[in-house]
Amino acid sequence: MHPTEKVAVPTRVIGLISGTSVDGIDAVLVEISGTELDLKVYLLAGKTYPYPSELREKILAVGAGVAISMAELAEIDDAIAQVFAEAAQNIQIGHQLATLIGSHGQTVYHRPPKEGAGNQRKRGREMLTPHSALSTPLGYSLQLGRGELIAYLTGITTVSNFRVADIAIGGHGAPLVPRVDAYLLSHPEEGRCIQNIGGIGNVAYIPPRHGDWLSKIRAWDTGPGNSLLDLAVEHLSAGAKTYDENGNWAASGTPCHPLVEQWLNQDYFHLPPPKSTGRELFGVTYLHQCLKDAQEYQLNPADILATLTELTAASIVHSYRTFLPEMPQRVLLCGGGSRNLYLKRRLELLLASIPVLATDEVGLNADFKEAIAFAVLAYWRHLGIPGNLPTATGAPQEVLLGEIHQSQS
Repeated sequence: MHPTEKVAVPTRVIGLISGTSVDGIDAVLVEISGTELDLKVYLLAGKTYPYPSELREKILAVGAGVAISMAELAEIDDAIAQVFAEAAQNIQIGHQLATLIGSHGQTVYHRPPKEGAGNQRKRGREMLTPHSALSTPLGYSLQLGRGELIAYLTGITTVSNFRVADIAIGGHGAPLVPRVDAYLLSHPEEGRCIQNIGGIGNVAYIPPRHGDWLSKIRAWDTGPGNSLLDLAVEHLSAGAKTYDENGNWAASGTPCHPLVEQWLNQDYFHLPPPKSTGRELFGVTYLHQCLKDAQEYQLNPADILATLTELTAASIVHSYRTFLPEMPQRVLLCGGGSRNLYLKRRLELLLASIPVLATDEVGLNADFKEAIAFAVLAYWRHLGIPGNLPTATGAPQEVLLGEIHQSQS
């Protein structure tokens, strides 16, 4: 047991998250038992609750760097917490009530640490003078939807701000899900890549579960997932659509491979892990540059979407071939992009003989896997079990993740 670990008993936990696509709040109600290797999660309910359109537009604007006042930021923070609390209350209807909530919140800004952040922190606090603190290379990540308000509105103890503890010791604070993946999706004989395709793509490579397997896990953000695709669909359809259902629009076009090769020269794709990214890089400005690049090839809208989809698929496969110790024997997809059939076909083609499945096919719901993971992280925080994986985030050590906000009821 870890020094602060409590005895685990079956617990009903709510997991809440809205990703970089800002397409709604994924909420789950799960029953969790065990701790790590004996961890068991049973999904009782899962649903996505769309944001009110006005709030979604404000979130997207903040994420795109639009300047707002502190008063406006506070209003958005409160509004997000309120709709998260409503999602938590609604997901419990017809079920025995939960005793714990794990809320990731809504990321609106993510700045990876500069190289050497963890090393500087490890060399001692004496390095941080009032002057040097202003130029500290630590990362920064802001998730709105404050946990203390969710706890107040729901009457349920809430864990939030999961990323900050890892970032404070020099980690990226991302990706945080690989430790959960390790205990729910590892295999005794098979090396697997768990590929989440949300707004941003991230991978966890999990080697066969024997020997010192946990220390050999590698994870990082692979680059764009659905973010560019959704932005492009909204732009190309003049706002009539917000996403490409099943990838049908992209599938009607032809990818421009020279353009994909050009885009893959972007620095991020060649930066070694650990690494993390977000809309700050793969957002509106990046899309506009892609559209400008595409003009030379006179692509129609379907061709542009096919080419951007190819970038997502190719960047994932490039990441595997460049940074993995060996290629996986199986790839398991989750997140909204796992339902993009055209993207899945392109991945299958680029990965050749490696099977590509959804996590549903090995018993973990692909649509709600991230929400389930933050329910588990809250459960671990409650038990005093570290939630980060240093080989994934680049942090120098394991830490407890999340701030606990006790309910007052």
